[in-house]
Amino acid sequence: MSTNSSSIFRRRYTPQEINKIHENSAVERLGIEFTEVGDDFMRARMPVDQRTTQPLGVLHGGSSVLLAETMGSLAGIMCVDEGWTAVGLDINANHLRAVRSGWVTGTCRPVHVGRNTQVWAIDIIDDKGKAVCASRMTLAVIPIGRV
Repeated sequence: MSTNSSSIFRRRYTPQEINKIHENSAVERLGIEFTEVGDDFMRARMPVDQRTTQPLGVLHGGSSVLLAETMGSLAGIMCVDEGWTAVGLDINANHLRAVRSGWVTGTCRPVHVGRNTQVWAIDIIDDKGKAVCASRMTLAVIPIGRV
């Protein structure tokens, strides 16, 4: 973990460190891989395969929401001081396009990063750059002892 004064993130992790944190979790089991952390965004991808599709063979909406919530929660935690955490209050997702194969990529950006609440936008696209899901997540910032 490192810090960068031009970044919104107070705690900074590399994609490799983030992937290590998620070993032996639903994130790893669905094949989600973090690929990039910028000064004000993060990016992760998820395969569209038997782990992430529903019976009709298209990407399951719940898989998209798991990707979005994972990214939003992590981004929120990276923006708070030691001794604090960010927990989900609300998430919504508009499923825009069916995907049958390949990868989807999520990009998470802040809408609002406040002292008590945060709002994150997570946009998911397919391999052709077409919008698949638009999600928004609200987090509460609380002391770690209150989790």
